Amino acid sequence: MSGALSLAVADRIVDAALAAAADNGFPPMTVVVLDTGGHPLVVKRDERSGIGRVEIAMGKAHGCLAMGFGGRELARRADAVPKFFTSIGQLLPHGIVPVAGGALIRDDKGTLLGSIGISGGTSDDDDICAIAGITSVGLVADTGDAQ
Repeated sequence: MSGALSLAVADRIVDAALAAAADNGFPPMTVVVLDTGGHPLVVKRDERSGIGRVEIAMGKAHGCLAMGFGGRELARRADAVPKFFTSIGQLLPHGIVPVAGGALIRDDKGTLLGSIGISGGTSDDDDICAIAGITSVGLVADTGDAQ
């Protein structure tokens, strides 16, 4: 795949991420997929997913795009320079949630196609589901850790 992330592919990513949550017995999840401009392509939440989960998932996905790193790298950087991350969180329109569960979506050549944010379980649970969703369509999950 090259170029833009289509609605159909984004929808498949989200459905696979939600299926991974169910298959693993994780709590109800909310998943957001953004295009490279930060615009939502798909937002889905399990009807049992908690209040605020859309905003948290959006903050994870948006923060990854805004900073150009997956959630795990964002977390390391937030630990290293917390005042910077506190400041930019107030500047970004959808905030920033620098933890696992947010990832950049890339093709096999490394081209940025969008991002995903998931909220509902632990950050590690969310990350497992993000990776499952992205890889289910043959794309690469850039979580901020070496692949």
